[in-house]
Amino acid sequence: MKLSKIFSTTTGAAVLAVSAMATPFAVQAEASGNIGVYSAYVLRGITNDMENGNTAVQGGLDWSSDSTGIFLGYWGSNLDYTSEVSIPTFDDNGNATGSKEGCVNAGDCPENGFENDFYGGWAGQFGDFGVDVGLIYYYYLGVMESNGLEIPVNLSWRDLTLGMKYLTNDVTWGNAGDIYWTLGYDFALPADFTLGALLGYYTYEKGGEFIQTSTTEKSSAFRHFDLTLSHPIGETGADMSITAIFGGEDRFGNDQANTVILGVSYGFDI
Repeated sequence: MKLSKIFSTTTGAAVLAVSAMATPFAVQAEASGNIGVYSAYVLRGITNDMENGNTAVQGGLDWSSDSTGIFLGYWGSNLDYTSEVSIPTFDDNGNATGSKEGCVNAGDCPENGFENDFYGGWAGQFGDFGVDVGLIYYYYLGVMESNGLEIPVNLSWRDLTLGMKYLTNDVTWGNAGDIYWTLGYDFALPADFTLGALLGYYTYEKGGEFIQTSTTEKSSAFRHFDLTLSHPIGETGADMSITAIFGGEDRFGNDQANTVILGVSYGFDI
């Protein structure tokens, strides 16, 4: 996550899936993987300062147990910034007090970072209704004070899904207590096309360790609306996609630009 930026929805990122855990009894376990290349990496609608404004390579591994509902997985992406440089620090009177690891601007940083997402939990299906709950730990290489833990909960009915992610600790991209809400629906279209719609909304906790309360900070805000059109690429097992992102606001009321993301992804069984 970018230093002092806001975590947004993952455009072109792999869908969180599932994996098996060892149990005292026999379970039916499945494993799969995914990899994709995208024209940019936008998280949760923050288009003005993307996680990667260049080509993003993303992928993950998922293991699941149909018999127990338990899942585990990993997802990662390259970033086009880092914060591992030394910058000076000053006291309230403007006197130099030393230095710390950080980054004033993305261009000041000599190398790129990397995002790692580790997740797990339980998922169940009850007729047309589904539920899953778990944990997601975000671990960043080359980016300071951004490792965070979220509690995700998703409720679904057929192709409609209501989700929330509750942030448990202060990081540079959010405060403990921030909640990211989503409402998504997938439409099956003729000729094997699929249209996915995703609405993102945030409720904010003010006064964290890294993001201090200000007069412009909002208690809640509309973040983004995404429309993704996808289609299989022949018999290759790969899919192509185009996502139109209609930007909302960040937590300080800054309007986010509209943008378009192109991508190619491939999913496979292990």
